[in-house]
Amino acid sequence: MSTNMTGASAGLPSANQGAQAALLSGVPLQPLLIDAKPATAASQDNVNQVEQTQGGTALNLNNEFQAFLAQSVGRVLPMYGYNLFAQPPSTFAPVGNIPVPQDYVISPGDEIVLTGWGQVDIDLRVTVDRNGAISLPKVGTVNVTGIKYQDLEGYLKNQIGRVFRNFQLSVSLGKLRSLQVFVVGQAKRPGVYTVSSLSTLINTLFMSGGPSSNGSMRHIQLKRAGKIVTELDVYELLIKGDKSKDVALLSGDVIYIPPIGHLAAISGSVKTPAIYELKDDKTSLASLLELSGGLTTTAAGQKVLLERIADRTVRKVEEFQLDSQGLTRLVRDGDLVQVFSIDARFDNAVTLRGSVASPGRYPWKDGMRVSDLIPTMDALIAPEYWARQNNAFRAETSGGGALRNQIKRNQNEINWDYALVERLKKNDMSTALLPFNLGKAIGDKDEENNLLLQPGDVITIFSKEDMQGPTAKQSVYVRLEGEFNRAGVYKAMPGETLRQLVARVGGLTPQAYLFGSELTREATRQMQQKRLDEIIDRLEVEVQRTVAKSASAALSKEDADASKAQAASQTALIAKMRQVKATGRIVMEMPEQNPQLKDLPDIVLEDGDRLFIPAPASTVSVMGTVYNQNAFLYRRGLSVGDYLGKAGGPTRDGEEDDVYLVRADGVVFSNRQGGSMFGGFGFGSFSGREAMPGDTIIVPEKLERFNLTKELKDWTQIFYQFAVGVASLKTIGAI
Repeated sequence: MSTNMTGASAGLPSANQGAQAALLSGVPLQPLLIDAKPATAASQDNVNQVEQTQGGTALNLNNEFQAFLAQSVGRVLPMYGYNLFAQPPSTFAPVGNIPVPQDYVISPGDEIVLTGWGQVDIDLRVTVDRNGAISLPKVGTVNVTGIKYQDLEGYLKNQIGRVFRNFQLSVSLGKLRSLQVFVVGQAKRPGVYTVSSLSTLINTLFMSGGPSSNGSMRHIQLKRAGKIVTELDVYELLIKGDKSKDVALLSGDVIYIPPIGHLAAISGSVKTPAIYELKDDKTSLASLLELSGGLTTTAAGQKVLLERIADRTVRKVEEFQLDSQGLTRLVRDGDLVQVFSIDARFDNAVTLRGSVASPGRYPWKDGMRVSDLIPTMDALIAPEYWARQNNAFRAETSGGGALRNQIKRNQNEINWDYALVERLKKNDMSTALLPFNLGKAIGDKDEENNLLLQPGDVITIFSKEDMQGPTAKQSVYVRLEGEFNRAGVYKAMPGETLRQLVARVGGLTPQAYLFGSELTREATRQMQQKRLDEIIDRLEVEVQRTVAKSASAALSKEDADASKAQAASQTALIAKMRQVKATGRIVMEMPEQNPQLKDLPDIVLEDGDRLFIPAPASTVSVMGTVYNQNAFLYRRGLSVGDYLGKAGGPTRDGEEDDVYLVRADGVVFSNRQGGSMFGGFGFGSFSGREAMPGDTIIVPEKLERFNLTKELKDWTQIFYQFAVGVASLKTIGAI
């Protein structure tokens, strides 16, 4: 068959297309509708129905029963099957090249294509006239009405063979006749439709939009010559895939959709909660459950609730079992069946959670205690601990300290003093909290703490991170690096101080340079970094304000260029400062001359503390805007001014009033504290201060060109207060 038809159902949702294709056994629905026009303007009112989307399904709310049930169920239940017709095709133009079924019956209006060769030369396209015949040259009139397509070629070959011999013949169908059918009753778009002769009841029903919200899905009739040819139950089609009631259409057929019949709804734990049309008044509860797809996996299958409208006056509620007797109960018009889910409660389980190896639910047994649930302390070791302990691979880092960083306190250390049982008190439905000592319950099997468990109990095991306990009971790991007789990672005793720990683990080597000791602490680092970030943010705002002010005041190209250069310099300043990271160093203020172990501060240690004691330094460094940045050999008695002189002194861009000295112990001294650098070298002046091994002298760049406020111009002084470290100060001083 060859036609020039174009696509009909481009507007159909994919779900509808798939369903239709399956229902029609490979015969597409699109080509079957040639034209369609609603019968009257009034019929369009059925199209303009109020719809709501819930869960991706178009729900028609014109049905009064649907709105009524929403008050009981708490949500809108869909009318079963109507979403199949929710989005009809946006165009009725059909596509061509559709295979003609072998049992297709030839009728007036069909076009037959004949090709013959041999003793005859035939190339014809003829249309069956209203008398059911076609006219063939030299053969005459041939009646073809009533011939099936599968028999047409043989039939015509016999007719032509009466005149000719020794020929071959090929017969196919061209354009097919069109039919006029009527869609009436409670249809969404009633009217007269011109469809293809291949159309059937089902595909024409789809193309016409199907029943309205008040139209029946179960008693759709096809009438021909005043008689009912077939009655279609769409539920049979949707639920069982049965389309045995589908028939081919003839011109003049009437598709009648009667008003919707009795309705019953089922909600809750069924596979397809919806409102269903009852086939008749003998529908049982079992049949309604079958329509809904049956109970879900989590349904409580012992009983259901039934809400019923009694005598069209009042509503009543019944509860009955889903046994053989209950399943045979008849469902009436207006009934609502509610199927509930099973309780989430476990009848014979207790729950273990928190800092344990295997949290979860465990079976409860009569006489069960905490120690039965947690028999050994190994049951509390989390898998993450073993994953870290079993890591035998070397972590490559530039600092070479990967192994040292892996030795640290277990973040999930158990709180042995406090664990908890949560229990629901069924007499008043309140929750009781039963604390107990975990160590005594497991280790000592202490009866007072080894609580007797009940079904439903929740046992929570806390780590020391979850529940902050006394400081004395927290594990503290400290790293001692550098000039120690036994450098390493040590667990501090409760309340142990820095001086006590160093003495306990063997003291210092003779080469220890205590004045250059560095004590760093994580809590201090976090505080310093927060303050540094705040300062930089303030400085950045001030820089942006200054740049904007300078740009608006520019009166010439030279001024504008200078403003851009200034902005670039200030941006570079901010970028450099963003690179500065706090170290968390705590300045211990050790004596400059011959400090001893007893001079270490008696500060209580915290977890993660690190004490580094270097060997004696032999140089003093001069950095920043000087003529000769370098490290110079330490000479006893030489002052800051002496080392600045060795470096050639500040350049013309150097800020001599802001020269500062970073001592090896972390203390910072500024020239502002000791008078002019080159204006006086008297006793006590900054320039005359004696330099110590490991000290660093930094000369910053002049900041006047940045045109900053006085407060933020002193940012270096603020940085000093946080002892961010020589490396960071070198970064800043190099701007």
